[in-house]
Amino acid sequence: MEQKIKTNETYYESIIRQGYNRRDFLKFVAFIGAYMGVESSALGQIAKTLSTKPRLPVIWEHFQECTCCSESFIRSDHPIVADIILDKISLDYTLTLMAASGHQAEAAKKATMEKYKGEYILCVEGSIPMGDDGNYCCIGGRSAIDIVKEAAAGAKAIIAWGSCATSGCVQAAKPNPTGAVSIDQIITDKPIINVPGCPPIGEVMAGIIVHVVAFERLPELDNAGRPKAFYSKRVHDSCYRRPYFDAGLFVENFDDENAKKGYCLYKVGCKGPTTYNACGNIKWNGGVSYPIQSGHGCLGCSAKGFWDAGSFYSRDLAIGGGIESDADTLGKVALGAVGVGVVAHAALSNVSKRKELERRIAEGIKVEEKLKD
Repeated sequence: MEQKIKTNETYYESIIRQGYNRRDFLKFVAFIGAYMGVESSALGQIAKTLSTKPRLPVIWEHFQECTCCSESFIRSDHPIVADIILDKISLDYTLTLMAASGHQAEAAKKATMEKYKGEYILCVEGSIPMGDDGNYCCIGGRSAIDIVKEAAAGAKAIIAWGSCATSGCVQAAKPNPTGAVSIDQIITDKPIINVPGCPPIGEVMAGIIVHVVAFERLPELDNAGRPKAFYSKRVHDSCYRRPYFDAGLFVENFDDENAKKGYCLYKVGCKGPTTYNACGNIKWNGGVSYPIQSGHGCLGCSAKGFWDAGSFYSRDLAIGGGIESDADTLGKVALGAVGVGVVAHAALSNVSKRKELERRIAEGIKVEEKLKD
C-alpha cells in the first residue's frame, strides 16, 4: 500500500520514510557537519533541527546556464543528499527536476511564493542577460529579469549557484553579446550567498543548505559573499603537489617526465595559487579525485572573470601569500610575488637542496673513508 506523505514532514521523517534508519541519519549529520567545518558540539543541533524542523520551501530558477550545478548536486557522494536534501527539501519549483511542467509548474511556484512569503529560499542557477530588454532569455513569454525580480521579492535569502549566477561566467565573456550579469547586480535588497564554481562541488551545495536549515541563518561569508567554510583557502594551499612547488619542481610539458612524476602544474597553467575553493579537500566523483589529481591544472573556475584571464595553459603572473593564506586578507592587498619571484623561489630552493645533497655526499665519503681505515 502506498505510504501517505505527512503534511509539513520533517527532514528526519522524510529520511525514515525513504528507507533509511536512525544510524544512516546520524552518519549523514556527521558527514555533512564535517564538510561544513562545524565543531563536533554543533552536530547535536544539526540533528535536532533536521528531526524537528519542517522542510524549507525552495524555489530553484534556471536562466543562462548549462545545468551543471544541478548535475553536481544530484551526484553528491552521500545518497541522502540527493534523496532527501535535494528531493525532499521541497524544491517546490525547479524546471529541471520537478515532474510538473508548463502551467502546472508555474502554479506550484506561485502558490509557494504566496504561502511562504518571506520564508522560502530562492536558488538561482545561471546569469541574467540584460541586453535587448532581456529578450535573450525568456521562459513562458517572460524575461529572466522579470522572473528573478518577482521570485526574489518574497525570498528570505538567495543562493547563487555556480559562476554563471555569481559572476556571469562564460556568457559574460568579452564581448558579452547578451549583456549577461550576476544575480547581485540585479537583486540588491536581499542577502545573497555566492557559491562560485563551474560547477560548485555537490557537498558544498548541500552543506550550505543544511547550514541555513540547521542554524536558521546564513553561513559566515567572506568579502565576496562566499561561505568561508568552503572558500577561505586557495586550491594551492591544500594541493598534494604543493611540496613540489616549494621545491621548484615543475611540469614543463604535459607529456614530459616531470608530468609522469606528478610534479607541480603551475608552469603549464594551473591557477590553484590564485583560486579559492575546497577542491583539494572535498574532491569530486565521490571524493576520489579532482582536476589537479587527474593531471590537469586548475582552471580557476570559481574565480571571477576566469574566462577572460588569458589562456588556461599560461602561468599566472601574480601569485602570493604564504600557505593557508586567508581570502579576506589577500583580497585587501595586491597579490605580490610575480612569476619572476616564483622562478627565484624555485632557484633558491634548488640551490639549497643541491647544497644539502652535496653536504650529505661529502659526509658519506668521509664515513666511507673512515670505515676503510
